[in-house]
Amino acid sequence: MQPIFSCPHWRAMGRFAEEPARRAGVLPLFWAASGAELLFTGEELSFFLEADFQRWEPWIVLELNGAPLLRMPLDRGVSRVCLFRGMASGPVKHVRLWKETQPMAEDERHSLRLVGLEGRGGAFLPLPERRWRLEFVGDSLTSGEGLAGGLGETDWVPALFSASASWARRTADLLGADFWTVSQSGWGVRTGWDGDARHALPAIYETVCAPAAADASLGSQLPCDFGAWPPDAVIVNLGTNDAGAIQRLGLPQGERLLEAAAVRFLERLRQLAPRAKLVWAYGMLGDDLRPVLERAAEKVPGAYYLPLPPVTEETMGSRQHPGPLCHQAAAETAAAFLRGIL
Repeated sequence: MQPIFSCPHWRAMGRFAEEPARRAGVLPLFWAASGAELLFTGEELSFFLEADFQRWEPWIVLELNGAPLLRMPLDRGVSRVCLFRGMASGPVKHVRLWKETQPMAEDERHSLRLVGLEGRGGAFLPLPERRWRLEFVGDSLTSGEGLAGGLGETDWVPALFSASASWARRTADLLGADFWTVSQSGWGVRTGWDGDARHALPAIYETVCAPAAADASLGSQLPCDFGAWPPDAVIVNLGTNDAGAIQRLGLPQGERLLEAAAVRFLERLRQLAPRAKLVWAYGMLGDDLRPVLERAAEKVPGAYYLPLPPVTEETMGSRQHPGPLCHQAAAETAAAFLRGIL
């Protein structure tokens, strides 16, 4: 096995703190759709991954040339996962490892780390730079909840998350862009679905990954270095859980307070990413707050509002969340919009 940071020519996907990661010799995979990308010409390739959890196990997907070959949960400890063996040596193979699951804020042991690689019969090649960098900030929709499993599945389990199939990943692929996500299922702009203000994503946005408590030694609780990966666009898909909280709990002055919270978040994003286009995308799972979020975007220079296609009976996935067809439609809408403003 070759330790990950001694391997040539690979690219990390997703937020992480480089100094503590290099010091520990592992790449922490914090957020949904984090992972690693590489080009390899050999006949055999394996990944070494270290996982831990108390209740919510991490799932991964391994892709070869854009097609998923393996989708699996990881047990506790270090696992060797072979992606392929006996393939022709010479042809370039585009490989991506994805973390399918989001950070689990309620499981203090949940963690996933890429330890190293083992390749035979070939070489790792340099990856071409991509034109754009996109950051997606969201909730269960960005985390890919409901994108695995059948229509009738309702259990809240990691198996039903598929971040590699989310609208964020699909949008980035359509644009040929690098991307990362910052998302938590059930969280919102001002409160979570339950009205709890502790479940407001802006409160944790500026850390590397506050929900990843198990990886504090790897820098999860540190401030994010926004200058190290300046995005060309920040796409926010929040509000679905705020709407649910306002409706269920009858929060007084809920829409006015939400609009103020959305404006504050957009203004802070403008400070952290002064050159980025800011896009508030909304509507996949209800659009009750569209007028509120449109007004918020209008109040911040350089911010846009983007309506996304709503889920239908035909495009529903598991857990009463949008399925693959809805995510694909959202990605096509978002990609077309971003092409026009980037």
